[in-house]
Amino acid sequence: MMQLKTLNKKELKDFITSGDYLQYDFLPITEHRAKSHINNPKTTDEQTLLILAFYEGKLAGYMGCLPDYFSVEDKKISFAWLSTLYVSEEFRGKKIAKALLMKALEAYENRVIMAEFTKEAEVFFNHMGNVENIFPKSGKRYYFKVDATEMIIGKMPWTKTLSPLLQIADGITNSLVGLKNSKIKKTDFRFETLKHADAEILDFVNTFPGKRSISEINYFVENPWVMKGRKKDNHYFFSSYAEVFKYIWVKIYDLKGNLETCSLLLLRDGHLKIPYIFSKTDENLTRLIHFLSYFIIENKVKMMTNYNVALNKKIKEFNIFPNIYEKDFKRDYLFRHELLQELPKDFNPELQDGDGDCLMT
Repeated sequence: MMQLKTLNKKELKDFITSGDYLQYDFLPITEHRAKSHINNPKTTDEQTLLILAFYEGKLAGYMGCLPDYFSVEDKKISFAWLSTLYVSEEFRGKKIAKALLMKALEAYENRVIMAEFTKEAEVFFNHMGNVENIFPKSGKRYYFKVDATEMIIGKMPWTKTLSPLLQIADGITNSLVGLKNSKIKKTDFRFETLKHADAEILDFVNTFPGKRSISEINYFVENPWVMKGRKKDNHYFFSSYAEVFKYIWVKIYDLKGNLETCSLLLLRDGHLKIPYIFSKTDENLTRLIHFLSYFIIENKVKMMTNYNVALNKKIKEFNIFPNIYEKDFKRDYLFRHELLQELPKDFNPELQDGDGDCLMT
């Protein structure tokens, strides 16, 4: 016998405060992720934030919902980003995932978007029907260090005995890479890095219509789903902790001292992401590339993922980036048809890398 339970803002707060979320064989949510959902400025008191599925009295799975809305003229079109769909192996094959998804569709009147999903989830969502892959993003992942030890052992565990030799090979290769990158010096133009957005960033970003407001981005930055500290929580099967997890605002000025570009960076355990870029022209991205090259070397970044097409194009043009190799990436967004029907035909959400729940992890 299956039972579904939905939790809104107050119910989720009570669920966490009481400690009830700790009683199961696995965690349906972490305390800091729950607080993040509760603090979401786009969440109403009634909206569903977490759905729990029980089978014969035992927790079998869960799904998270991140409320959002598109502002179209004077109208707000509400929807939810679906995330953290999980079903325990003990209950696979009992249509738990379908029940969770149907409940989420019911709660948000079929107005949902799915992104950053696994291949299995993509097959499942497409099988449910009434979804369209729209506004996909093409990206690049740049690698700055060789890590053959982890890559080879990960794919061929039997090579673990060769770990010392692989580590020596990695060390030699990365020393040569470091020697090559030692020529990259600190930029000679003005830039500033900050932990939080200041008034200048606020005024600058407000000149970009249709983009995320600073108040929205600040919510993400101040309420992450990943906390700096210990490693993965074995009872929670999504991102929860990292040894390094920090946001950095970057302000870059032209030669006359005018702010020309500002960007939000996210550095997590050697992986650099660029959730937001605000730049007056694509040509201004040149100085951002020089800054990133210096930042990557100084912070010993292992890899960088970027979905900003203009920046990737500039990186290729200038050929000054300290990457060893690169790989193409694609991010799909599955929109339910019911949501698309409410949007104007020429509507473009102008999604950046940080939109949805991507910035939270």
